[in-house]
Amino acid sequence: MEELVGSFPVRLPVWWGRRGAPGPHPELEGVTGRFVVIRHPKKFKRFEGVLAKIMRAPKELRRPLDDMNSLLWELCDGSRTFEEICALLDSTFHERIAPVKDRTAAAITRLNQLGLIGLSHKQFDGEWESGPGIDPSGELEAPDEKLNLDWD
Repeated sequence: MEELVGSFPVRLPVWWGRRGAPGPHPELEGVTGRFVVIRHPKKFKRFEGVLAKIMRAPKELRRPLDDMNSLLWELCDGSRTFEEICALLDSTFHERIAPVKDRTAAAITRLNQLGLIGLSHKQFDGEWESGPGIDPSGELEAPDEKLNLDWD
């Protein structure tokens, strides 16, 4: 957790969108409290790719986040420090997220290991797009309408 102290967690370029009704959230611009879904293209090796075609496997991996991780995702825009994010999550979820620093650190560390969130020691200055609906791979098709995703 010590590497997170004073850091600015920031979303890396990845396709994500929101769905559902707004949930609990602080009244901040860009924060909705809605559920977040992250989408990645699947990377198959040669033999796996053949099997995937035969079995008609999905071409993408979806990671739906729960309410707390969705809010964490929205808060990680590179403008807030780890401590500010913890305070906002604590004021929103109270006992549900206790102990807030440990649970937030675990979630950010896991998202960092998955290559979804980066950690900076300075405030993010918009070097890349981190908003919803950005497909850095260029491999994803439009999401299925049944998912009811909003990425605007």
